[in-house]
Amino acid sequence: MKLKSLTAEEKKLSRALYEEVFSEDSESFVDYYYTEKTEDNQIYVIEEAGEIRAMLHLNPYKLLVNGSEKDANYIVAVATQQSYRKRGYMAALLKNALNEMYHNGETFTFLMPASENIYLPFDFRTVYEQERSYYHKEDMEKGILITTASEEDCEELAEYVSQCLATRYQVYAKRDAAYYKRLIHEYASDGGCLKVYRKDGQIVDVRIDTGEDEPEEKPKIMVRIVDVRRMLMSLRLTSFMGTCFQITDPLIEENNRCVMITGTEFSGVMLMDGKRENSEGTITVAALASLVFGAKTADEICEEDGVTMSERMKEELQKMVPLSHIYLNEVV
Repeated sequence: MKLKSLTAEEKKLSRALYEEVFSEDSESFVDYYYTEKTEDNQIYVIEEAGEIRAMLHLNPYKLLVNGSEKDANYIVAVATQQSYRKRGYMAALLKNALNEMYHNGETFTFLMPASENIYLPFDFRTVYEQERSYYHKEDMEKGILITTASEEDCEELAEYVSQCLATRYQVYAKRDAAYYKRLIHEYASDGGCLKVYRKDGQIVDVRIDTGEDEPEEKPKIMVRIVDVRRMLMSLRLTSFMGTCFQITDPLIEENNRCVMITGTEFSGVMLMDGKRENSEGTITVAALASLVFGAKTADEICEEDGVTMSERMKEELQKMVPLSHIYLNEVV
């Protein structure tokens, strides 16, 4: 078994496995993916007998988290050739990718699971169900002009959507003209498009037109904390707080640490190394993800294996403002 990162020239060699495992994707979409998305992504593979048998793609995004830009990777196209499954290849790829992201200074990563149960053992937790706005023919109203988005609209789209997201969400992908140019190509590759709604010449909405019925089930997004220190320091507080606790992480050794967390509503979180004798509890990296992204409360994570905390610690953790307003609607 050989685990490696593909060079730019080698990335196309993973297409055969992509088409084998993700046979539901159209050829035109795969053409788009291997033309545009692989320009700046990273592909880890496992080779056996000189052939790619398993892979994992890291697609880079700039995220806004409480107003601060962070580099983050969207994990996609996790696949193993049928006859090479149940050999631990996916686990090896995930552990390698997570540790690489840690050493690259990333805070967390995210993915859209085919099944949540696949990723729960690797400390991913579901924090968001995608909310998408779809175009309907009956949207045509007096005074509203609806057109198909073109590359000429991208700058204006980015400005409009960025303003909307900034007022409503704590976590979302940064919008710029390049983001929308790529998104237009992405939808076009599957016969879809973006529809721009204008009133009095100003954009008032943007929606997806796939030419198909809306999906009944909303895609889920799971996150995995990569660096617990960076994650905690991304949070805001409601008032002065202070507590010390131990964090455990079976995959990223550097996250196993005792931290002293303090701060105010004005300073945000301040973090120091804590002393084990001062610890008020223990939180797993998975439970911490559920807590900081607002999927569970401190009381709820205490019901999970590996989590203990004093009553005082619970009260202090309630002063952290969870990142519960999320808008991660990316497909790939």
